[in-house]
Amino acid sequence: MLMRVPAARSSFHGDGNSGATEDTPLLGPNSKPLSSQPKTFANVFIAIVGAGVLGLPYAFKRAGWMTSLLTLFLVALLTCRCMMLLVYTRRKLEYPNGLTKISSFGDLGFTVCGSLGRFVVDALVVLSQTGFCIGYLIFIGNTSCNLFLPSSASNKFFIWVCLPFQLGLNSIATLTHLAPLSIFADVVDLGAIGVVLTQDLTQLLNHSPPVEAFGDLSMFFYSLGVAVYSFEGIGMVLPLESEAKEKDKFGMILGLTMIFIFFLYAGFGTLGYLAFGEETKDVITDNFGAGFLTALIKLGLCVNLFFTFPLMMNPVYEIVERRFCGETYCLWLRWVLVLMVSLAAVLVPNFADFLSLVGSSVCCALGFVLPALFHLLVFKEEMDRATRYSDLAIVLSGVVLGVSGTWCALLEIFAVKA
Repeated sequence: MLMRVPAARSSFHGDGNSGATEDTPLLGPNSKPLSSQPKTFANVFIAIVGAGVLGLPYAFKRAGWMTSLLTLFLVALLTCRCMMLLVYTRRKLEYPNGLTKISSFGDLGFTVCGSLGRFVVDALVVLSQTGFCIGYLIFIGNTSCNLFLPSSASNKFFIWVCLPFQLGLNSIATLTHLAPLSIFADVVDLGAIGVVLTQDLTQLLNHSPPVEAFGDLSMFFYSLGVAVYSFEGIGMVLPLESEAKEKDKFGMILGLTMIFIFFLYAGFGTLGYLAFGEETKDVITDNFGAGFLTALIKLGLCVNLFFTFPLMMNPVYEIVERRFCGETYCLWLRWVLVLMVSLAAVLVPNFADFLSLVGSSVCCALGFVLPALFHLLVFKEEMDRATRYSDLAIVLSGVVLGVSGTWCALLEIFAVKA
């Protein structure tokens, strides 16, 4: 979300067959063995938890720890609800009507709203995936600068150093050789979270700086954007539900996973802010002093995100190539997209501010507005008044929170640049 873990994004990966049309699902029938409840729990966890967690302590600093905890709880609740709305909508369309298998969010958008629905979903997927990759490059640049050139205030050098290597990695037409790196990404993410929590606790026991429980209203929207980014994983819910062995218990497993992630995020953000107070930086690992373990974790995260970049860009390539190149591999188009993402990363000054922008603008629409809207359109003839009002409230809230959060995030970004 990421990270966003690469395997978790496979819902957007096509099979490369030519002659695809607007109503061709991005995924063919899944022949893999169905997932047990523990495996489904792990897959949902992997699909959601990623590099965005590193920006949570900074968001806690900006909005206050109590405001941020309430925001995290709200976002977790809404995300879980909207994920299940997609599942209910797919089940309603598939099973009674015998429609072609709806494998992805884009397929569902086409089934509900035709070509316009797929176009909107595709556009938001492109924006969200490129947004994640921009965040990765910002993190790599900032962390590399902190490790190797601590006296320099600019991360641009390291972002441009990544460019030629990313051009090479993104030239690979198939992800087969890169897929095993997803396991490495999972291990590094979890290891980094564990080490950071340990470092935060040690720092807190040695020194307890003053902290604020509440910030002003604009910082609530800022915190909301970071939280939405951190919980983003809406594109994975349909493939995960398809792979679940006990589909009637998928909602329960999803809910338990979201509760676990909420407490993990709450502890991570709160401990990070309580440990460093107003000195909390936009990437929490930048607060740690020199040391072999700290340097190893930072380097591991950079390597992780470096190799995750082409995996996260793959859905973008498939959508763009399907629309403009007739499903044909296009090297120059991929290179142009990588160059544009790198340029955007150079122009954005702050990691957490950018998380807030992507979370507020794109992820609110993709994660809240569209699931509730699709559910409302499909069930409108049979839903009761309470459910209708609930869907309308989610759509309206998603729009209001998205616009307000985007505005606040842009103010923060340009305030830093000024």
